[in-house]
Amino acid sequence: MVVKFSRYHIAAISAFLIWGFIPFPLKALTASPSSQILYFRILISVLTLLVVSGTTRREQWRQTFATYKGQSPILKRRFILFTLMGGALLTINWLAFIYVVNHVDIQTGSFSYLLCPILTAALGFLILHEHLRVNQWVSVGLSLMSCLLVGTDSVYNLLFSLLIAASYAFYLITQRLLKDYDKIVLLTLQLLLAFTFIGPSYPWFVGEDAQPITGHFVGQIVLLSWLFTVIPLFLNLYALKELKSATVGVLMYLNPIINFTMAFLYFGEVASQQKVIAYAVIFASVVLYNLPIGKKKETPVTA
Repeated sequence: MVVKFSRYHIAAISAFLIWGFIPFPLKALTASPSSQILYFRILISVLTLLVVSGTTRREQWRQTFATYKGQSPILKRRFILFTLMGGALLTINWLAFIYVVNHVDIQTGSFSYLLCPILTAALGFLILHEHLRVNQWVSVGLSLMSCLLVGTDSVYNLLFSLLIAASYAFYLITQRLLKDYDKIVLLTLQLLLAFTFIGPSYPWFVGEDAQPITGHFVGQIVLLSWLFTVIPLFLNLYALKELKSATVGVLMYLNPIINFTMAFLYFGEVASQQKVIAYAVIFASVVLYNLPIGKKKETPVTA
């Protein structure tokens, strides 16, 4: 069977390749508190998304408001609740990942994003009652084993990995529950709400360790917000127009694989024997999870 490689595949691969190199701008800002990096990342990202929304996505905003107005009071409250939750979860996820990359190690952040899709699947089963095949349940078990191995080596690292993975997994669940709404509009609203809470409290949120706002700081924040946030997000959403979610899900593993490669080969990080075994187990679980075992074959459509 010949797999047709399209511009949608290129868009998805580009998005995850870009995200894979996100430690570079974060490491360049190590002197700044994680909360300060997050504050300006959200600010620049939301301003950029508002400009994009006002120039190219007005119709999507009109459709979002029309969909909201047409919903029952219960669904309206659910929209507000899950939008607020989405903003909070994304803020927690970004803050934890920034802190881990700059003050723990890159491999801990990478491990969390290998764990995240399988954790999302387990939550999808528990919350959304989504079906899991036998091999996917085995993958969940292997993932738990890898967590135990990491935990016996460093509970501190494991807790951060679980925080990053769980916050993003729950964020993805909220997005599935709001599947009738445009994703860019939702993200803009979520970041706008997040900044509404943290924006007025800069001295409290950032703390006494805040660094001066220099040209280097602004340049790296703009790079982080545009190249490593907004652009890959648009590429990923563009890819999802034509590619199956399963295809994009497999390509998503490019991100942590690149992170791991950089951690060991460029930044000189080392791992204990237990961690190496844990990483091998989680990689095995990822491969097993994506195998089409027990998957129903689609019936060819004839003209």
